[in-house]
Amino acid sequence: MTLYPTDRLALFIDGANLYSSARALSADLDFRKMVESFRNRAVLTRAYYYTAVVEGEEFSPIRPLIDFLDYNGFRVVTKPVKRFTDGQGHTRTKGNMDIEIAVDMLELAPHIDHAILFSGDGDFRRVVEAVQARGVRVTVVSTMKVQPPHIADELRRQADDFIDLADLMAEFGRPRAPSTPPSVRTFAPEASA
Repeated sequence: MTLYPTDRLALFIDGANLYSSARALSADLDFRKMVESFRNRAVLTRAYYYTAVVEGEEFSPIRPLIDFLDYNGFRVVTKPVKRFTDGQGHTRTKGNMDIEIAVDMLELAPHIDHAILFSGDGDFRRVVEAVQARGVRVTVVSTMKVQPPHIADELRRQADDFIDLADLMAEFGRPRAPSTPPSVRTFAPEASA
């Protein structure tokens, strides 16, 4: 990925997708180091993090992460998880943030030079194409180093650049903490946070 010091940059993080990729790589991410890394290489105009939340729960395992990110300069975009019953009578949840990410990418496109999308979801191929048509370079971050790969081929091909999340772990990743419950350990801020 080529970043220039004068590039106006925005990060768009599909929280559920990034969580899944990092978990598949048995790694945690240090969001503070991530933001610092991008701030040191370009003009970071926005860092968005998108996640669905379960409303009405006294404690949500995602709440500490949301608070941490909000305090550390991210714009956290949330929406409530929707519960529904499928045809077999099973209760399912849905918390897709694709529309929110697409709208923000398109709205911010006139104000940035480079967008970095942390997601492997092929549904983003068209919005990446639309943002590119507005003169914005788009880098996609996901992983091909797990089976099955977490990046849709059509999204990887559409992007100006693809970076495997595994290759970024040396810069802002760390091995998973084995003693922490799975719902908390991925993306948990460092103890000094």
